Amino acid sequence: MKQHGYRTSRSRRGSPVPVLLRLIIVVTLVIDAVVHIRLAPGYQSAAPDGIGEGNLFFFEAAAAAAAALYVLVRPGKVAYLAALVVAGGGLGVLLLYRYIDVPAFGPFPAMYEPVWFTEKTLTALAQVVATIAAAIALHRTRLPRKSKKDTGEFLHRAHRRSRG
Repeated sequence: MKQHGYRTSRSRRGSPVPVLLRLIIVVTLVIDAVVHIRLAPGYQSAAPDGIGEGNLFFFEAAAAAAAALYVLVRPGKVAYLAALVVAGGGLGVLLLYRYIDVPAFGPFPAMYEPVWFTEKTLTALAQVVATIAAAIALHRTRLPRKSKKDTGEFLHRAHRRSRG
């Protein structure tokens, strides 16, 4: 099955797996974006000289929305890699600041928050699912390979040219 120059291996024509993976990635990234947009205003006051935690939430929301749109519009290796980086990176940062009290550094505020609440749990679960789905989609997507027939024709033509 070809999709924008790539072919999805291990799937038969008409298989719902690639479409289902794309749908899962898009929905979970949108959940991530919406939760971060809703939470951002409550975290704006953090760093007067730096970026501020609320702005970082807006950046995460924008990245998640952009990755979701990219997967939706132009599925393929790059889109799935973008989704994997955004969801996996967001999850990594969430878990880091949940369990480790990292002090403020450079323009980044201290964002330690050792509690779980509904929105945080929802975005963490969405990021886990998006990361896994993007990794599976990336694994299933392969660059197109030349068939044996194409290789045989190429060798036959090259042999004919070398003979005269």
